Amino acid sequence: MRRVGIFYAFWTHEWDVEFLPFVDKVARLGFEQLELNGGTVALMKEAERMAIAEAAAAKGIALSYGIGLPAARDPSSLDEAVRKEGVRFMRAMIDAVASMGGGMIGGTVHSTWPAKAPADLAGKAAVRERSLKSMRELAPYAHDHGVLLNIEVLNRFEHFLFNVCDEAIAFVEEVGSPGLGILLDTFHMNIEEDSFGEAIRKTGRHLSALHIGETNRRPPGEGRMPWQEIKAALDDIGFDGPLVMEPFVMPGGQIGRDISVWRNLVDDSSEKALDEMAARSAAFVKRSLRD
Repeated sequence: MRRVGIFYAFWTHEWDVEFLPFVDKVARLGFEQLELNGGTVALMKEAERMAIAEAAAAKGIALSYGIGLPAARDPSSLDEAVRKEGVRFMRAMIDAVASMGGGMIGGTVHSTWPAKAPADLAGKAAVRERSLKSMRELAPYAHDHGVLLNIEVLNRFEHFLFNVCDEAIAFVEEVGSPGLGILLDTFHMNIEEDSFGEAIRKTGRHLSALHIGETNRRPPGEGRMPWQEIKAALDDIGFDGPLVMEPFVMPGGQIGRDISVWRNLVDDSSEKALDEMAARSAAFVKRSLRD
């Protein structure tokens, strides 16, 4: 069954917040999965991590993790010391997730975020090669610890390495580890891919998870995304992974700056209104992409 999930940051202005209350919230609103910030989880004390894992298990909520690695921990860096620090931190994150029962870590597990190509870089090859070296270390390590790393395909304004599914597919196949998959995101696909359906079908068995949201990052069902086309493609490849919405609708704080949200995308951003919108969207996704 395609679990329906949501990223906690829909409700917050900062990345580092208390995660535990979101377990009860998402369960109450009709979700089956909660996505957390993997970087924060990696730095938590063991007791804090286990409290979240135990609360999620009690509510029947699966956990997944997202990461946009900072430049100082870039596993694709041309600076070998920085690359090694990126690998070290990713190992720590994998260990933390493994201690919570394993699961998926998606995002820029392979690089930093956001990332513009260096001004003196003639092409992607050198950075790709460094990332390849790191992922050949990290993907088998993740697999051995019950963790799956998912490379997210991002739009050109947020990253330069993998903008369309073809680039990620070639990379994942070159790494050749069951510990590495692909995370597509409808927001980024809308900018870069020629066809939603074709990209999903092409990614095929490598597609481990799908981030879902409208063209302007509102929750699914609040815009004009071609959900019927997306569902047909998911059905064609027999996709059984999680559908995790990643809406960002409020300006302000580090999240607003990082995601470039410069206006309110909703009329009412009170917690009650956001809860109602999230619940409505969860029901929409179950109807439109699963049933």
